[in-house]
Amino acid sequence: MKVIPEARLMPSRYSLRITRDLLNFLTVLLNRIAVKIAFFLNGFIYANWVSRLPRIQEQYQADNGTIGLVLLALALGALAAMPFTGWLIIRNGSRKVSLASLFIYCAFVPFIPFMAGILSLILLYIIIGISTGMLDVAMNAQAVMVEREYKKPIMTSFHAFFSIGMALGAWCGAFFADLKLDLSHHFMIVSALSLVFVLWVRRNLIEDKPDIGDVTDGPLFRMPNRALLSVGIIAFCCMLGEGAVSEWSVMYMEKIAHATEMLAPIALSAFATAMTLGRLLGDRFRAAWGDMKLIVYGGLISILGMTTALSFPLPYVTITGFFFVGLGLSTIVPITYSIAGNAKGLPSGVGLAMVTTVGYSGFLFGPPIIGFLADLSNLRNALITVAVLFVLMTLLGWVRNYRHETVEP
Repeated sequence: MKVIPEARLMPSRYSLRITRDLLNFLTVLLNRIAVKIAFFLNGFIYANWVSRLPRIQEQYQADNGTIGLVLLALALGALAAMPFTGWLIIRNGSRKVSLASLFIYCAFVPFIPFMAGILSLILLYIIIGISTGMLDVAMNAQAVMVEREYKKPIMTSFHAFFSIGMALGAWCGAFFADLKLDLSHHFMIVSALSLVFVLWVRRNLIEDKPDIGDVTDGPLFRMPNRALLSVGIIAFCCMLGEGAVSEWSVMYMEKIAHATEMLAPIALSAFATAMTLGRLLGDRFRAAWGDMKLIVYGGLISILGMTTALSFPLPYVTITGFFFVGLGLSTIVPITYSIAGNAKGLPSGVGLAMVTTVGYSGFLFGPPIIGFLADLSNLRNALITVAVLFVLMTLLGWVRNYRHETVEP
């Protein structure tokens, strides 16, 4: 019998390397898909309850200022959670924080129609705000780790899935509104479906190990340092615009543009669709133009869109205007998060917590402030504040780009 040499029975180093590379590729791909699903669920659940905000207002017999107070409770919950989420990530890992916050978000949204009154609704929104604040920091920390594995800009692709979730969530809200389905059934269906996806995400997020040493080396609460402060202000202006359009576009369509109940959520969907398109293509433009130039161009487009929506309050013109606002804002927040997550001398979770504390406060405090201003005047005049902040954001991007080009040889 012919004896086969032992060396021929052993797999070659080349085949082992190919197998190892393939397994690594599949693992990173599953990580990327899981993080994208987390972004999607965040936007999807958010747009579902926001698209029914006029019905929530009717159920609790609240005026714009009272709804603004409810949204302020959401803001306070998220803002209280964000600065400490970096510490939680260091101590527990971003995977555990992402999953815990996702579960809380899915579990508590269905309670929105069941509160006894405004005070209990405010308490519920504080809890929902805490979960969204933790989730925003933790899932972006996961995205930064995946981006490092790919060794190229891919951050905007993650945020694209948040926008896809918002677009589908807005269409879902319009669908349930057209069916005249009550809020309780609507929110329970959405949350149950979302929890199914959370179970899959649980198995495929990156298992990052806690680093207890970093917990004791720095303070529990950290605000942005000087290098990240201007980045945080840009994020603040952008995210205030995102929050204002997300939470008041449906109301603006009904009350100012006089759109039908079914057509009103389409403005939110158009905004989210434009955000999606911009973010799907955003990484290519980042590579071609650079981060700061893209912020400037995006800022100019968002100014044009908001000016159009406010100057011509007709349903389809308003939808077009909000579409351009979404297109202009689409890449700005992912750019600021990528800069923060890769800041030198800081763990990614801490850098992200710094910028999101400033930036997300715009997303969360902006809508209630718009509500209070709308009660003083009207919603159309209140949204002029957003256009002014878009101008500030664009100028800050231009200044940072000018300084960068001046320093570069």
